Amino acid sequence: MRYDLVIFDNDGVLVDSEPLSNRILAAYLTEVGHPTTYEGSLRDYMGSAMHRIHEIVLERSGQRLPADFDEIFHARVFEEFRLHLEPVPGVSEVLEKLAADGVPYCVGSSGSHERIRVALHKTGLFARFGDERIFSSQDVGRGKPEPDLFLHAARRMGVPPERCAVVEDSPLGVQAAVAAGMDVYGFTAMTSEAKLAGATALFSDMAELPHLLA
Repeated sequence: MRYDLVIFDNDGVLVDSEPLSNRILAAYLTEVGHPTTYEGSLRDYMGSAMHRIHEIVLERSGQRLPADFDEIFHARVFEEFRLHLEPVPGVSEVLEKLAADGVPYCVGSSGSHERIRVALHKTGLFARFGDERIFSSQDVGRGKPEPDLFLHAARRMGVPPERCAVVEDSPLGVQAAVAAGMDVYGFTAMTSEAKLAGATALFSDMAELPHLLA
């Protein structure tokens, strides 16, 4: 392996949560007066921290989302996660390979700490990370596409940015990794290659990732 740290996004990369959470987000935005389709949610909000959703809605409509929007949204998402969330196929094998090769890895997600932990516990992946290797946009205040989260994760893990690889599935995540000075591998299972065009390389199956990182 040519990297000293691999930083994984969570939603859509480690856990297959994007379809679940974006259907809930689209329905809830529509419910509170901001009509949104599932496709529109994926296009506009995939990979976003919650503050960015609020900012986009305010910019477009001039209206603020309800004060309890985040609380209700997360309650609905967590309920769905606990019932239906699964790991991304093949990701357990990727993590096993990295561990066997002695390559450190961590999570760098726009989601809240609670969201990350609910997802990793439900899918059985939490034990592969533990609390000390989970980093959230909550830690830095500014989510993707800003580079702050990835730089924070690298600093906490003791690795220079140029020795890090990021695994992402959203345009915002790719932009953040590039801005952080890191190589980034774009997972195209749910996102078109064109939208991840800034990535170092693209792949559609987790089985391809160890070869790309080597």
